[in-house]
Amino acid sequence: MVNYKLSEYHTGYRSFSREVLETINYNENSDDFIFDNEMLSQIIYAGFQIGEVTCPTKYFEEASSINLSRSTKYGLGVLLVSVKHLLQRMGIGKFNLYKKLK
Repeated sequence: MVNYKLSEYHTGYRSFSREVLETINYNENSDDFIFDNEMLSQIIYAGFQIGEVTCPTKYFEEASSINLSRSTKYGLGVLLVSVKHLLQRMGIGKFNLYKKLK
């Protein structure tokens, strides 16, 4: 089993290899905040390794706040992606999110 160690899964700079982008079905992903979580789930499901690229980050109110409604929607989306991932792994679900392109 591949070990996935990230300091956190919800923000940050992401870098993907060409092979990842040619393999996972990222066109099925949301156009909202949940996109990053869907990408990570697809990458893990496809068996790719994940590494972290560190970068300095500054959080300030104008650039990094979302309201309660948006953050609730995001939180529920994270849970839904997690359930889909589990069902797909168990062979109970079949979601286009995890359909490989290659």
